[in-house]
Amino acid sequence: MKDLSKIFNNFNDVKVGVIGDLMLDTYMIGKVERISPEAPVPVVTLHHKEGRIGGAGNVALNCSKLGAAVFVLGVTGTDEEGKWLQKLLRDNNISTAYLSESSSRITTSKTRIISRNQQMMRLDAEVTDDLDQQDEAAILHQLQSFIEKEDPDILIFEDYNKGVLSEKVIHQAIEICRVSGILTAVDPKRKNFFSYRGVDIFKPNLKEVKDALNIIFDQVGTATLKEIHKELHAMLHHKISFITLSEHGVFYQQDDEAAILPSHIRNISDVSGAGDTVIAVAALVYAVTKNIYLMAEIANIAGGLVCEEVGTAAVNKNKLLSECELLLS
Repeated sequence: MKDLSKIFNNFNDVKVGVIGDLMLDTYMIGKVERISPEAPVPVVTLHHKEGRIGGAGNVALNCSKLGAAVFVLGVTGTDEEGKWLQKLLRDNNISTAYLSESSSRITTSKTRIISRNQQMMRLDAEVTDDLDQQDEAAILHQLQSFIEKEDPDILIFEDYNKGVLSEKVIHQAIEICRVSGILTAVDPKRKNFFSYRGVDIFKPNLKEVKDALNIIFDQVGTATLKEIHKELHAMLHHKISFITLSEHGVFYQQDDEAAILPSHIRNISDVSGAGDTVIAVAALVYAVTKNIYLMAEIANIAGGLVCEEVGTAAVNKNKLLSECELLLS
């Protein structure tokens, strides 16, 4: 086993770009003491309001917490939510220097109303249409500038079907990275699932694979997953399939090297955001080691760790290192 502490220290030397659908998560937290006289709904007396980084920003946050130099590429509106989100990103050592603003879009935001640790309602404000030509040109220009000025090690595509990762943006961004020798990793969604041709790391979850390939099976076995990799590779020509299997762990394959790594026993509190952590950790480990076994093992452990936290949580670097040393020694 390689020196894990050295690998984790090397995260500090990695430059990461995260491109995709950035979101602002707003939490309105209060107390319910009565029902409204106007309608049979609870009245929430607000105590405080807080903003958190969501969507592709959560992948960036995980990378930042692991020590990497992180840059986000995406599109926000010119609204107050966009300003708030950009401040949150900068406060967490995530560069917004290559972020685009658009007067024709609003910042994607999800507002959750919480009382007694229970979510009572969620309000979504978003535009899910693909970027128009002007905004596509702007984000691709920013990507080109980012690569020329920063010389990143890896670009992570984080797709939430909100329109930033249009087919044109995906194809051109992958080609720009290929020409520049930059690694690419993607956490895909259904709409553009087969648009990510030629990426290095393709990380869907099992449900996304089943839906995309329109297949049904009950037993999650290595033979079945190898066939899935073969089918995906025929269409995507990617290097590595990295499929998360929920409670069954993860599967990885590159060429003839393939395995299922079972999950470790955890006290699961919340699975939200686990996929963001997995792609962030996998991208950094692979950028540092080029070792797909270590990539899968460490990302698998990280995904389990954040599921022990309530709500979307970024991975803790020291806790992850300790857990890896315990489980992988």
